Amino acid sequence: MRPLTEQDIRNSFVNCSKGEAKRLAVPRDLGERPWDDLDFLGWRDPGAPDRSYLVAERADRIVGVTFRFPPPQRGFLHRSLCSLCLTGHPRGGVSLMTARKAGAAGREGNSVGLYICTDLACSLYLRGKKVPETGARFEESLTLEEQIARTTGNLYAFLDRLSA
Repeated sequence: MRPLTEQDIRNSFVNCSKGEAKRLAVPRDLGERPWDDLDFLGWRDPGAPDRSYLVAERADRIVGVTFRFPPPQRGFLHRSLCSLCLTGHPRGGVSLMTARKAGAAGREGNSVGLYICTDLACSLYLRGKKVPETGARFEESLTLEEQIARTTGNLYAFLDRLSA
């Protein structure tokens, strides 16, 4: 992914108003992000623990999405699988994040959901730059390039549902 500026990010959101995009918390460490290792930029809002954001490049266009997700449930001891990168996590490591749909459908209250790594670090898990709490990802026969293509394909399918 190419490095993005704060203005690139704020202008990219498709499922919130311009005022909301202007007020959301953009990471302060954009210059330190490992852009070459990212398939998308994802972060959680430090001031609103139920919000997170994802910004991706698609066909030379930058697309940003705002998410909401519930706090983790206590007492559940299960593993979950991210629908983008297929990394398995123990409880709390994957969250159902919901995004208001773009356009009129979103203004009417329609949304779509996605089970995704709660820390939005899918790209780093794929490349072995970050290790899930369990200590390892599932072993796959796909090459890294094929895993990246699958992950971006899953992301683009979600973005298509968001715009439909």
